[in-house]
Amino acid sequence: MTRQDAEIRLVLADDEGLLREALSSLLDLEHDMSVVGSARTGAEAVAVVAEHEPDLVVLDLEMPEMDGIEAAKAILSTRSVPIVIVTRHARPATLRRALQAGVRGFVPKATPAAQFLKILRDVHGGARYVDPEIAASALVEDPCPLSQRELELLALARPGTPVSEIAERTSLSEGTVRNYLSSATIKLNARTRHEAAHLAWSEGWI
Repeated sequence: MTRQDAEIRLVLADDEGLLREALSSLLDLEHDMSVVGSARTGAEAVAVVAEHEPDLVVLDLEMPEMDGIEAAKAILSTRSVPIVIVTRHARPATLRRALQAGVRGFVPKATPAAQFLKILRDVHGGARYVDPEIAASALVEDPCPLSQRELELLALARPGTPVSEIAERTSLSEGTVRNYLSSATIKLNARTRHEAAHLAWSEGWI
């Protein structure tokens, strides 16, 4: 089989250049895989997928502009393509968000190369893969105490976005935004909304 005839055409997205290039080199060594595009951010990944129409997409969870889950949602809103998310910080709540978004694989970056390649082939073939340890943790994890609106606003507040900008982006009043953020802060026993946002992120809720 020639490189042009490779069965699995992939797009990779990871903001760490060294890891992205290493993974690309690994995949290009496989006789049935070909990396047709790569990206540094989630937004770039969406554009690269639209340009190359790959057979499989591999997204890092944590990227600038748009994380892997948000990028997956954007990609899947316009095309049906299997997506695998790789992450260094695997949290059960993040797994649930990924599965709700339609992601077909959720893999820790510590996964051995041979196993990772098998996972990609299996997912391309129609299977799903979830790391067993993360899946087991998800079964016993405490439920999130926050509402969907509180989570949405904490996600916007996490980078330090001013209340006025959050209000404009969500079409809410500044007072309403403050009330939601205050409620979330109290529920999480945090001192500030920024601490609450970090706690929600660390749990994988946002």
